Amino acid sequence: QVQLVESGGGLVQAGGSLRLSCAASGRTFGYYTMAWFRQAPGKEREFVAGISWSGHNPNYADSVKGRFTISRDLTKNTVYLQMNSLKPEDTAVYYCNTHPPSLGWGQGTQVTVSS
Repeated sequence: QVQLVESGGGLVQAGGSLRLSCAASGRTFGYYTMAWFRQAPGKEREFVAGISWSGHNPNYADSVKGRFTISRDLTKNTVYLQMNSLKPEDTAVYYCNTHPPSLGWGQGTQVTVSS
């Protein structure tokens, strides 16, 4: 059974940066398109960024384009999300999964951006 473990969240001031990690255990997801999602309080979970198995052609939600960068390390079975120029509206629990989602959701990692 695949388990996704997100980490790297925290409290940061607006304009700051964080780097999130998503590690998978139980099965490699090397040939899957992977993505980051987020869910803010009272809102639906939304797509943030996705990356193909090759690492080419990452795509982003308009709200994070130019500020966030998704990457992956196949040797470590890990996906990353570098978040720069953070805004209060980026506050949410961040999750990773395949894209479209096909695995059980992990616990997520909380990102809180203060103004």
